[in-house]
Amino acid sequence: MDFLDKKAIYLQIADYVCEKILLSQWPPGERIPSVRDLGVELEVNPNTVMRTYDFLQQKDIIYNKRGIGYFAADEAPARIKSFRREQFLETELPRFFRNLYLLDLRLEDIEERYKSFIETEFNANKA
Repeated sequence: MDFLDKKAIYLQIADYVCEKILLSQWPPGERIPSVRDLGVELEVNPNTVMRTYDFLQQKDIIYNKRGIGYFAADEAPARIKSFRREQFLETELPRFFRNLYLLDLRLEDIEERYKSFIETEFNANKA
């Protein structure tokens, strides 16, 4: 995984875990990779993954069954969407609108590209 400089690594890993849950690759109620396994997969220190899992437990997105492992919570998709919507609307959307204005882009142009993106990225995965 390639990490960005401007965001803490544990939060980037949290985004990765949340995306896996939202895409149903790690469904609610199912066991997710152990701290050690995810650390190996992402090539990070297990302590960083542990920090991620602690963060996600605080958000009630995952939970720990002692001695068994970590699991995606039943309400994880709804909680993730709520949390990420709030973040998007407060931080990313204002920057996006600013760029639209500064670059003199029309919403129609964005809509066409959005539809193409969804078709390419997500509908191709369903086939």
